[in-house]
Amino acid sequence: MRIANLAGRLVLVTGTDAVDVEEASQGRFGSDPSAVYRDWQAFTAWATSADLPAGRPLDESLLGAPVPEPAQVFAIGLNYREHAIESGLDFPVEPPVFTKFRTSITGPYGDLALPGDTVDWEAELVVVIGREAHHVAAANAWEYVAGLTAGQDYSERTRQLVPPAPQFSLGKSFPGFAPIGPAVVTPDELPDPGNLEIGCSINGEQVQKARTSDLIFSIPVLIERLSAVLPLQPGDLIFTGTPSGVGGGRNPKRFLTAGDEVVTWIEGIGQLRQHCVPGTPHTTASAS
Repeated sequence: MRIANLAGRLVLVTGTDAVDVEEASQGRFGSDPSAVYRDWQAFTAWATSADLPAGRPLDESLLGAPVPEPAQVFAIGLNYREHAIESGLDFPVEPPVFTKFRTSITGPYGDLALPGDTVDWEAELVVVIGREAHHVAAANAWEYVAGLTAGQDYSERTRQLVPPAPQFSLGKSFPGFAPIGPAVVTPDELPDPGNLEIGCSINGEQVQKARTSDLIFSIPVLIERLSAVLPLQPGDLIFTGTPSGVGGGRNPKRFLTAGDEVVTWIEGIGQLRQHCVPGTPHTTASAS
C-alpha cells in the first residue's frame, strides 16, 4: 500500500491514480494525512479489503509531505560506516540522536531556499511509526512500522557546527530542510524493506549511492534503542542516517548553490526533487 498527501488530502496511490480516502471510506477515515496513523490498524484493514473506486490521475505537482505534522522527528547521525569515515569520526557504539524541528518538513518537490553558502545534502530512508512503541525489542520492531519514505536531511554546516557547542537540530531545521515523500510505502510492498538502494544526484551527477542494509544500526535496532527511552507515537518519523558522499566530506568541500537540482531516490519508494534558490542569509552570534 502506498499513501500520499495530495493537495492536503489523504489518498491511496494505485499505479498512476489517486483514490481519496475520505470519499472512498464514506467518512470512516478523514482527509488529514497525519491523523490516519492514530488509527493505523483499522485503516490498513479497511484499505486492504475495500472495493476501491476508480481513482483520479495523480498530479505529482500537488503532492505534499505524506506525514506533514508528526509529533516527534528523530534523526540519526553517523549510521553508515563510510559516512563516519568521511566525517573523520569513530563508529558510534550508540546511535547519535538529534531532531529536525517539524516546521522544516515539506513535500517531495519544490524549491530549496539556501540560507547560507554551506548547505549540504544527506539522502535518508525515513521510518514512519504506526503504533505506540515503548520498550520494544528489535525482534518485534517491524510490527510498529507503518511504512517507509524517502527524505533529505539538508544541513547548513556553518550553523550546525557553530562553536562552542554544535547545534545539529538548528542547523538542520531551516524551512524546507526536511522534504519527505513522495509516498509512505508499507513494508509488505517491498521485497526486502531492510535492503533498499538509496542515492542522490546533483545536476545529474551521482554523489551518493548505497544500500540501507549498510546501516550500522538497523531499523529494528533504532526502534529498540529509541523506545527504551521514550514512547514513539503513531506518525513519528525516524531519519535513519545518510551514506557517504556528502559535500562536507569531500576534498575540496562542495556545497549547494542557487540553480542546483537535487534528486534523491530510494528503491521501491520514489524520488524527491529540489531546485536550489537564494534564501535569506542567517546570522550567528559570537560565542561569549
